[in-house]
Amino acid sequence: AYEMTSRDWSSNVALPILKYEVANEIGVTLKDGYNGDNTAKENGSVGGYMVKRMFDEYYAKHGK
Repeated sequence: AYEMTSRDWSSNVALPILKYEVANEIGVTLKDGYNGDNTAKENGSVGGYMVKRMFDEYYAKHGK
């Protein structure tokens, strides 16, 4: 479970932090830099859950 907080998604810092948070939660190992040795499914799952998290946070703040 994660804590929904307000983030500035335009920040160059917020998305990389979110990427590592999500990867850790779903059990995907990411390294700094190149992660092409992971499967497309693993890397795609990280991106998909990032988008889900951003929508969840938006709806929590602004309503559905």
